[in-house]
Amino acid sequence: MREIGIEQLLVVSTILFFIGIYGFITRRNMVTMLMSIELILNSVCLNFISFNKFLHPDKLDGIFFTLFVITIAAAEAAVAIAIIINLYRSFKSIDIEQADELKY
Repeated sequence: MREIGIEQLLVVSTILFFIGIYGFITRRNMVTMLMSIELILNSVCLNFISFNKFLHPDKLDGIFFTLFVITIAAAEAAVAIAIIINLYRSFKSIDIEQADELKY
């Protein structure tokens, strides 16, 4: 069985990152934009883990950074979903194009 190298992991991470960027830029639905941000954060976590495994296998720095990013992503998702639900209750839409109605 062939072992996966750092090059393959970095290619997968780069693909995930650019899919997330594309989804964030092109979509107008807030939930889809939130999922795109989560994809970007997951690609960063994959980078941390792969660099930790191949460059410093005896240290746990990459693991700790990954756990920190996952914790921040969970908090960010909870706050964003609460904001999205509140906006949907007020305006019956979560489309970014209708953000002109959100003026104070």
